[in-house]
Amino acid sequence: MSTAATETAEPTGRKPRGRGITSLEVLCVVLLLAILFQGQIASMLTDERIRTASTVFISVCIQAMPFLVLGVLISGAIAAFVSPERLRKLLPGNQAVAVPVAGLAGLALPGCECSAVPVSGRLMQQGVRPAVALTFLLAAPAVNPIVLGSTAVAFQGEPLMVVARFAGSLATAVVMGWLWVRFGKTEWIAERALRRYERPAGVSRWGVFAETARHDLVEAGGFLVIGGIIAAVLKVTASDFFSSLSGQIVLGVLVMAVAAVVMALCSEADALVAASMSALPLLPRLVFLVVGPAVDVKLIALQAGTFGRKFVLRFAPLTFLVAILCGVGAFLLVFGEVR
Repeated sequence: MSTAATETAEPTGRKPRGRGITSLEVLCVVLLLAILFQGQIASMLTDERIRTASTVFISVCIQAMPFLVLGVLISGAIAAFVSPERLRKLLPGNQAVAVPVAGLAGLALPGCECSAVPVSGRLMQQGVRPAVALTFLLAAPAVNPIVLGSTAVAFQGEPLMVVARFAGSLATAVVMGWLWVRFGKTEWIAERALRRYERPAGVSRWGVFAETARHDLVEAGGFLVIGGIIAAVLKVTASDFFSSLSGQIVLGVLVMAVAAVVMALCSEADALVAASMSALPLLPRLVFLVVGPAVDVKLIALQAGTFGRKFVLRFAPLTFLVAILCGVGAFLLVFGEVR
């Protein structure tokens, strides 16, 4: 028996399937190809588009990695030191009430979306209901004090942007949580994300903490690399599309929402980027800030690795739509007009 937390799957009645390809194996293949073709890769880096893509890839990974490490450390701490019984006592028994409580709990985790994914996955494995864990996943990277502080610094002349971002992001998380309560199905989530586990006998809590954090980092790190590659490719291939923005407010909102998905910025840094787009109205820029922490290409990759493809195919598109609507609604509520 390994030192990792022993996972006991609940009976599902399904036949066990063969072992699939993990993110670690994907990462090893990518590194091996990079070593074998390093000469060709070096010659390709003289191309301007390739250099831009490589810069985007490196920046995405460097921005996200510290917060991913923070997330897996918190995940390991939850596995080692927080019992399922304690979590159930902290949360209201009524899911409809627990969802907004989980949204407000996002204020306590100073990290980006990369740190929230492993934490949410661990919460599910500790018996927290998916709707509550997913609400926390969406709220934590968008409503924590660091993100709100960076938004206040970036938009010093528009302090209401902080209020609008908080309202739009919290509304996105809570609405998605309530939608999951009403329509969500546990079979959409990969079985590995729902397995209950027990701490192995004879292993200290610190041993469980270290092994759980190591396991989560290896799993999530590979998908972060995949997400960074996708973000880099889309940044290069779609740059002409984003530069064709016109003065139409609806088009601006839609394009900036797509830009948030493609650019895959860390939620601590996206406000500075949005503030620099001074030629755009405030509404499209707010939608950019609400959509980005909720759904982007690196987050989609991380969620696929944690919760499975079936989950992502349903959750990501709906989150994208809800985030746009909540961003627009929050802007109209706070500012009272389109500007």
